[in-house]
Amino acid sequence: MNKKPVIYQLLPRLFANKNKNCIPYGTLEQNGSGKLNDITPTVLKSIKELGITHIWYTGIIEHAHKTDYTKYGIPNDNPFVIKGNAGSPYAIKDYYDVDPDLAVNVPERIKEFEQLVARTHKAGMKVIIDFVPNHVARQYHSDAKPVGIKDLGCEDDNSKFFSQSNNFYYIPRQLFAPNVNLGHGDSAYKEFPAKASGNDCFTAFPGEFDWYDTIKLNYGIDYGDGTRHFEPIPDTWFKMLNILRYWASKGVDGFRCDMVHMVPLEFWQWAIPAVKEHYPEMIFIAEIYDTNLYRDFINIGGFDFLYDKVTLYDTLRAIQCSNVSAACITNCWQAVDGINANMLNFLENHDEQRFGSKQYAGDPGLVIPSLIVSSMINTGAMMIYAGQELGEQAADAEGYSGYDGRTTIFDYWSIPTIRRWFNDGKCDETNLSGREIWLRNKYKDILNICNNEKAISEGKFFDLMYVNYQNPSFNPHRQYTFLRSTTTETLLIAVNFSTETCDLKINIPKHAFEFLNIPEGTCSNAIELLSGDKMNKIFKNDSPFECFVGPYDAVIWKITHKNVTTPKKKSSKQSSKNTKM
Repeated sequence: MNKKPVIYQLLPRLFANKNKNCIPYGTLEQNGSGKLNDITPTVLKSIKELGITHIWYTGIIEHAHKTDYTKYGIPNDNPFVIKGNAGSPYAIKDYYDVDPDLAVNVPERIKEFEQLVARTHKAGMKVIIDFVPNHVARQYHSDAKPVGIKDLGCEDDNSKFFSQSNNFYYIPRQLFAPNVNLGHGDSAYKEFPAKASGNDCFTAFPGEFDWYDTIKLNYGIDYGDGTRHFEPIPDTWFKMLNILRYWASKGVDGFRCDMVHMVPLEFWQWAIPAVKEHYPEMIFIAEIYDTNLYRDFINIGGFDFLYDKVTLYDTLRAIQCSNVSAACITNCWQAVDGINANMLNFLENHDEQRFGSKQYAGDPGLVIPSLIVSSMINTGAMMIYAGQELGEQAADAEGYSGYDGRTTIFDYWSIPTIRRWFNDGKCDETNLSGREIWLRNKYKDILNICNNEKAISEGKFFDLMYVNYQNPSFNPHRQYTFLRSTTTETLLIAVNFSTETCDLKINIPKHAFEFLNIPEGTCSNAIELLSGDKMNKIFKNDSPFECFVGPYDAVIWKITHKNVTTPKKKSSKQSSKNTKM
């Protein structure tokens, strides 16, 4: 059976931090940091039980921060070009090193990561890490690079805005002067000439909301005149390919690639096959927000999965928060029709507000309809963000991040729900509320269905909305229904985004039975997978499928084809006899 990737994203710095007395703007010494060694076989076993197939360890590669590690030979970063005390995991300081915050024994940090990879594999899951190709920290310097590798920018001609052989873009004859405090005297941050910032900010004067803590990498596009210079292959391409191969050699199974549409498609077309030539099972996940580029980044760029944020995520959020019709979900799968299996769906990640936060749903218990649709509408990947399964509401103002409904990535902090579930490594329910236990079990049931049921992991999809818009029992603005099917079984899935219960009588068109090649009739012992209820069900074109769905809930009725009794057709002789007066 094909496995549907179910990915669990966690930041080790936050995930395994046991400190329950963190203070806003706290330092590493005050607030602490989770360690890679804290992610033990017990922890991994509990994560896997959720139905997880992959873990995305976020923030592994060394990034700029305000903590002093000079005693280990790691140079300090200027604090005025760092966001938060812990810094952004996306302001990479050394592509070839593990972040020292995550190590128990700092000089052994690479080894501790390799051991984590081995533990994760032994637990039956695969490892994904970040690849951040578009930008680096302002004071990038690799002290861990392999012999023969030259550092980014070390041979640049900084008198030119653009050169094909440069790794960075420069603003000649101008001092870097962002709209933030760069300090005074000897402690001030000085950069001359200024380098372009990571969000395509080609000026010496970025604002406070620009990515002023990062430098844009040069892949051969001259943003001054829009020309593209890819022959001969730019130096940056070779440097980034070496980085990908380095981490692949450490045993990672995939890369979540940051802001891929800010890097030329031609680079991905060249680099991904070059990695897969030696590591054919490697998966590449694209963070991308331009739907017009989706197909090119799959068919040309070679990505396995793409973030489906601007279609499905945004629609589900709008249904939850803005009274947008559930019928709009149909537009989502139609927008990615033909590449549905390449989508990565999610309700939370480190960039987005928590589902249960006051800024989103306000109540994590309302997640079931969104979770069912997001995880079951296609065979593509599903992603969960650590703490989501416990209803984490991101109610803390951690420091740099403030109270914004997100879990900080910039501060030293711990996640309250995860910390209580973690329970000093026991990973049990001792410190959880009844509501949190209930919700985690719901996630566990739903995510395990994704791979226990072939109809979800590899089956076909059929949208039932078009035959139910005028159905008097069905409110298409608050309910959504669809089929997932294989040759041996069919799942009828219905979700209810309403605060009211509904008794649905769902129409199933003749075309669905023909398209999916499924039998019509009465199914004995149909089973509802979330509740375990069993009953006989009519599964026919000329009789609606009846089911009850609670408020903000869902049903998944499993019809096993061998249990469908198809009425025998009467012979013409019997028919004529029965019509005699």
